[in-house]
Amino acid sequence: LEIQGQTPLKGEVNISGAKNSALVLMAGAILCSEDCRLRNLPSLVDIERMTQILAAIGVKLHRDGDVIDINAQDIGQDQAPYELVSQLRASFFVIGPLLARLGMTRVPLPGGCAIGARPVDLHVRGLQAMAKIYLDCPSVGATETIMMAATLAEGETIIENAAQEPEIIDLANFCRSMGAIIKGAGTNKIVISGVERLHSTDYSVIPDRIEAGTLLIAGAITQSEISLSPVFPEHLASVIAKLREVGPQVVTEGSDRLRLIPAPLRATDIETLPFPGFPTDMQAQFMALLTLSEGSSMVTETVFENRLRHVAELQRMGANIRVKGNIALVNGVPFLSGAPVMATDLRASAALVLAGLAAQGKTIVQGLHHLDRGYDNLEGKLRKLGANIRRVQGVDQPHTSKVP
Repeated sequence: LEIQGQTPLKGEVNISGAKNSALVLMAGAILCSEDCRLRNLPSLVDIERMTQILAAIGVKLHRDGDVIDINAQDIGQDQAPYELVSQLRASFFVIGPLLARLGMTRVPLPGGCAIGARPVDLHVRGLQAMAKIYLDCPSVGATETIMMAATLAEGETIIENAAQEPEIIDLANFCRSMGAIIKGAGTNKIVISGVERLHSTDYSVIPDRIEAGTLLIAGAITQSEISLSPVFPEHLASVIAKLREVGPQVVTEGSDRLRLIPAPLRATDIETLPFPGFPTDMQAQFMALLTLSEGSSMVTETVFENRLRHVAELQRMGANIRVKGNIALVNGVPFLSGAPVMATDLRASAALVLAGLAAQGKTIVQGLHHLDRGYDNLEGKLRKLGANIRRVQGVDQPHTSKVP
């Protein structure tokens, strides 16, 4: 992506369906042997990979725009191909529904972004217990895997120390729309009473809170007033609270619209935590904002140990950041300078785009395969707001960048 920085943004942007919900709902459709329709599906590389994985185990899929029809009546014991599974961490979600439908399953270990250890032992231990389960940490993936398997299991399953993310509630609502009996989703204790079978459904994926948060920061970092919809403000409570601490106003308009009103930026501290805490998926983007905030900020990453690799790329643009262990100390600078930078993972790629929007001169962001995994046409949405950003092929990039 080639970005000419310091162009003000203006207008309204549409938020796509949530990546982290859509992927697990697609897997959840395996639980039902009838037709399932999912709406508000984002257009992402990860969604395409999940489609291929489901097709490989016998699921019939038909996609038209943001609507996908899924029929898992004829699923077989075929193992999902390793070369697909190794590219997509969310592919492991099929283990719960396949186990529930078939009684046994084999799934290769998954891949995804290299942001730290994401062991699957919680999923496996949970499936082995399948009655009363206490999760050592409130893992979103393990909570979802066990919840899906439990919908068709005999008797009652209780998940203690369950994850409370909005995507958990979305999965529970989706399963309930097919006839599952689930109580307590969104709290730390979920109780599932197994049923014999689930029926067809027509269900809409929730809006993507991480995309919404990323675009709010695009407004804040460029000192621009922008509006977003649809969005569930309660899903972004921690991000909105931190944005207000930094300076901008975030105004709720109606039930599903947010407006950002810019203001001078000042430092604040953030610490990533499971929901309802500050999301690890927003840490890199918020750090980009803090590089231009007056004063000293401390960013503590507690969820993934390898999630500060964007620091070196922000430093290339003139950011003043020091890292010690899982903590980054950010001293605000007056301006960033455009530079050639490389995305290291999905959210880091968004952080570099945000920094480029605010920087003086031209920024070139490489490694877009990360960005395309999780953002539905981010540059198109930013262009609609007025950003000077374009996707280019094979740019000859200098190793040094002149400050204009």
